[in-house]
This record gives sequence, C-alpha cells and structure tokens, in this order.
Amino acid sequence: MSKNNNLLPSGLPRIESLEMRGITKRFPGVLANDQVNFDVKAGEIHALLGENGAGKSTLMKILYGLYQPNEGEILLNGKPITINSPTDSINHGIGMIHQHFMLVDNITVAENVALGLKSSRGPRMDLDRVSARINELTQKYGLKVDPQAIISDLAVGVRQRVEIVKALYRGAALLVLDEPTAVLTPQEVDDLFIIFKQMAADGHALIFISHKLDEIFALTDRVSVLRDGRMIGTVQTADSDKYKLANMMVGREVVLSRYLPPVEMAETRLQLSHVTAVNEHSQPILRDVSFEVRSGEIVGVAGISGNGQRAIAETVAGLQNVQTGTVQLEGKDVTNFNPSQMIEAGLSYIPEERMHDGVIKDFSVAENFILQDHIREPYSNGLFLNFKRIASRSQELIDAFNVKTPSQDTPVKNLSGGNIQKLILARELARGPRVLIAAQPTRGVDIGATEYIHGQLIEKRSEGLATLLISEDLDEVKAMSDRIIVVYGGEIMGIVNSSEVTIEQLGLMMAGERAQDVLAAHSN
Repeated sequence: MSKNNNLLPSGLPRIESLEMRGITKRFPGVLANDQVNFDVKAGEIHALLGENGAGKSTLMKILYGLYQPNEGEILLNGKPITINSPTDSINHGIGMIHQHFMLVDNITVAENVALGLKSSRGPRMDLDRVSARINELTQKYGLKVDPQAIISDLAVGVRQRVEIVKALYRGAALLVLDEPTAVLTPQEVDDLFIIFKQMAADGHALIFISHKLDEIFALTDRVSVLRDGRMIGTVQTADSDKYKLANMMVGREVVLSRYLPPVEMAETRLQLSHVTAVNEHSQPILRDVSFEVRSGEIVGVAGISGNGQRAIAETVAGLQNVQTGTVQLEGKDVTNFNPSQMIEAGLSYIPEERMHDGVIKDFSVAENFILQDHIREPYSNGLFLNFKRIASRSQELIDAFNVKTPSQDTPVKNLSGGNIQKLILARELARGPRVLIAAQPTRGVDIGATEYIHGQLIEKRSEGLATLLISEDLDEVKAMSDRIIVVYGGEIMGIVNSSEVTIEQLGLMMAGERAQDVLAAHSN
C-alpha cells in the first residue's frame, strides 16, 4: 500500500471504499436488480458471480453510468455520489474493462489512449506526453506495452493490457473487469492475474466478473453472488469452494466435473484431408488441415480466437469454400457442399454467433425450431406447413431440452442466452445427425445451462454421434474431448489425447509451438 493514504503509488486519488445500497432497477416486465447491496474496498479483488440474467451486467452498468437506478444510492468513501454517465463514473475514478476490446485497430497505442481526451495543444494530440505517461504506468505494473505499436499488430493478451492502460491513464482507482480472460491463453491469464494482484496490493479496488470458478479462487478475496436480481450473499473466497458457489448461483446442486464414459469408437464419420482455404482478401485461413472424427468421439478444437477454429467449422458446414483438399462425411465427398446439402448428408451445426447465425430473433420459438426443416416432412407436405405437427413437435423439444419460455409463440429475442442455446441444441440434435459441429456451445452461458449442454453432448456421444467441439474455454475442451486439435495461424500444431496433455501445454501450442516440441520438453 502507498504511504500516502489518499494517493495510489501511480499518483491517482485512492478510492477507499465504494458501496451500492438498495439498488433497484426495473425494465418493462422485468425486475433486473431488487434491493441489491454491494461494496468493494481499496486493495481488494471482489468477484461478482451469477447466471445469465441474474443482474450482474445491470448492476455494473449502473455503477458505470450507463443506467440509472429506480431506487438506491452509491457511496464513494462514505459520501453519496450521482453517476449519470460514463463520464461521471470516470471522473469519480471508476473505470471498466469490457469483454470485447474498445480499441481502434489501425492507430497506435498512444493514439488509442488519447482518443476523446482534451489536449493542451488544441486540435493536436499530446502524444509525447501521453507516451511518457503510458511508459510510467506500464513500468509500474509490468504491462509491457509499447506506446508506438499499432493495435492490429498486437497479440490478444497485449491488447487486453492496452485496455488496462487506457483505464489507468484516465484515473481509474476502481476497475470493473468484465470477463477479462475470455480470449486469452493460460499463460496470458497468469500474466494478467499478476498485474491485477499488483494493482490490488498498491491500493486499487477491483471488481471481477467471470463464469470461470477456477479463476475466482485463483484471484479474488471476496465473492458476491446474484440470483434472479437479488443478492444471495457475500463470502470470503478462502472460506468457500466451487460447489458452494455454484449452489448459490443456481439454487441447487450442480455437476461441475465431467466424466467421459468408455465408448466403442467405430467408423470415421468426418474426415478433412489437406484442406486449405482463403478469405475474401485471398489470405490463407486454413493451411493443409487434416483430421478425422469417429463415431462415439468428441474431438475438441483449441486455439486463440481468429486462428482458424471458425474457418474449420464453416468449411465443414458449407459456409466457407475449400480451395484445395477434400471434406468427407461418412466416406462421401462433400467438399464445397452448401449448408442445405450438408444437412441432407447428415450434419448438424451449432454456430459460434447464436444471435447472428443460429436464430432469427424476431421469429417465435416454434418458427426457429423448424428454420432449416420447414420444407421437409413432417412440418410440410411440400406446399403447406403442418401447423399442428409444428406445434406438437416444438412442445416436445421445449419439454425434452428444458427450454424456459413463456410459450412456443414467444419471440426468441425475449429468451435468455442459455435458453436460446438450448433451443439451437434441441433443433440440431432432433434432426438425428451423424456428425455435429458445436462451435462455442457454452460461450456466455451460465453454469446451469452449461451443465445441461455438456450432459447432452456426452449422452449423444454414447449413442455414437461424432462431435467436433470448438471452444476458446480450455477447461471445457480438456474436460469434454477424447482428442484435441490445436490450431495456430490456420495450421494444426498437433492432435493430442486429452488425457495425456496439460492445460499449460495446450496453451503453448495455442501460442504457436508444435505438439512434438512441447511434449518432448515436458518429457525431459
């Protein structure tokens, strides 16, 4: 801690405590926050946990000035304050690191930091002063950021540090960290946690939002849990465990560990042989990719976002053309089949962007259930829809997959993220596919829905389904996969048995090291 109790070591004013009292926020038909009390202190990392729709985002948007509460007050160092906008929040020393980076790619770090700030030189930026201050902050916290670097040239982990620099530059003594590790390798996460712990040791107050319980225990001092808009409780992290926190979030026992029972892996269902593909700018996105997925097998695909996972999924699904090489489904050449032809061949696809590619948000639940199959029996006889059969089948799927919806006529946009994902899962599995591509099936989904989705994938595995599981959550890939493909720059770094590799080794491969080198170093 700083010797001057009023200042942080960086020279910023200290926030000794921030308290939110009796916060209530209503939207039409929804009570998002119900008399919520929450506080954070200087030198503390306080986790905020809860399922999707529990009220975490609403509470933090109130703190950051994006929403105003209907009731309640915010106290800074014991004194009430009013926050009507993000500018007010920043002026009070409160910053927010968003899950999706808020950076301009084609300009420098210093220019990104200076954007929107007043300059003493009128229309010209004080980039020399900005760069000097960035160097001070990066040296203090070990952020390792070059002020002159172009954002587009930086790795994902370095971009995350730039976001932290931006917040610190603007005077943030309290930082809200919204899923800050979502797209980082394990090594980058470790580096980031060292930075967060240093900031807390220097007197910063940090609010940490994450779905990953292992991260909560590795980093935080206290944990507060929201459920259905209400504060369930606050506990010392050291006095709790993953099962207690999961129970607080969901209100029941939750299965956290997954066991893949032995199954008879049979014939090859999906095979890619020497596949290359390019994007619309003729830049390679897949380089000589070869692998297979067998009946009764879940093959995971691990990699940092943008390194070829999405290209693999879309190539198999018929959304991305193959330049050279072949794709086979059950021995049949399906290279460059369109999506409809792939469905006919026996493929189902859970897309990465559920709201963009998986559903039509203004359509009803029932309409989304039959999106790709409405021209086929039993939903249609060719010219006319069979509304009775559509309704009965939709209700069967709602019940079977535990989709929480007021009715099958409810627009999908009114459902929670977890229930939209269950709807997509139900639709794709109900088709009885031979091969399933599951891209980020639990991204942004709460712990209860994640438990359910994992259970369904394991059940279908035991029935012989061949599944390609693409996820940026390494714990998920490790727990749910028989074998793991690691991609970097559109190229396969290695294909390894899940039981024979560690998370750390996977992280090294995700950063561009080949499997044989990583595993050889480990054996030595």
